Amino acid sequence: QVHLVESGGGLVQAGGSLRLSCAASGRPFRSYVMGWFRQAPGKEREFVAAISWSGDSTYYADSVKGRFTISRDNAKNTVYLQMNSLKPEDTAVYFCAADQNWRGSYSARDFGSWGQGTQVTVSS
Repeated sequence: QVHLVESGGGLVQAGGSLRLSCAASGRPFRSYVMGWFRQAPGKEREFVAAISWSGDSTYYADSVKGRFTISRDNAKNTVYLQMNSLKPEDTAVYFCAADQNWRGSYSARDFGSWGQGTQVTVSS
């Protein structure tokens, strides 16, 4: 399995921006589809965005389209999530995920490797 470590979370006011990073190690990074999920208190973990191994294809939840951008740097073994125009409802723990055999499902069950998560809090 690939080892994932997220960073970049924090407290921001509504309308502000944050950039999350996820550093991968242990296995060839280019062989993994990478994703971001989030989980708010009392709610299920939900899909946010995913990116193909090449970076050519990206996928977004409707709730973040036009505000969030996922990208990856295969030379640095890192995936990013740029979050703009943040809203209080974006408050959650954000998790990085990876899978070598992703088939396009937005279910958390279809990602085999996970980071420990980073807290994002958006104040109103």
